[in-house]
Amino acid sequence: MRKNIFIAILLAVLAMAPVANAQKNSAERTAWLKEMTRYKHDFMTKELKLTDEQRKAFLPLYDAMEADTRRTAGEAMNMAKKVIEKGDKATDTEKEKAAEALYEIKGKENAIEMRYFAKFKTILTPDQLLKLKKVERKFNRHILKQHRKHKAKTVKK
Repeated sequence: MRKNIFIAILLAVLAMAPVANAQKNSAERTAWLKEMTRYKHDFMTKELKLTDEQRKAFLPLYDAMEADTRRTAGEAMNMAKKVIEKGDKATDTEKEKAAEALYEIKGKENAIEMRYFAKFKTILTPDQLLKLKKVERKFNRHILKQHRKHKAKTVKK
């Protein structure tokens, strides 16, 4: 679970691209996110052995859960970023609130996941429910492994 949270935070940080070339970056980011979503859908469909009916019902719901967790983490990260940008001008109260928001991310994400878990139970079998977290970790490890390979190739050039 902590690895998933780390990856979610990492993705949230990566999503906060610099404002320069915003339109170009935005279009590229949107295309990349669509590609990653399609790839993850295919991965999960295969690993969980989803039927077509399950796929149509589960994946949009799963995407909504991920969007909720990304938004929650993003809000806390934005608050912390603003306080950090203030530097010494930030009050201790602002710093404390920002730190608290960062520490609350895990609990809020857990509440979101539990809310969606109740919905997932109506779509997935008990075996698929049990396997879901393992599949998420497997996907994240796979993506990180691919990223490391790509990074190593880029460095060697």
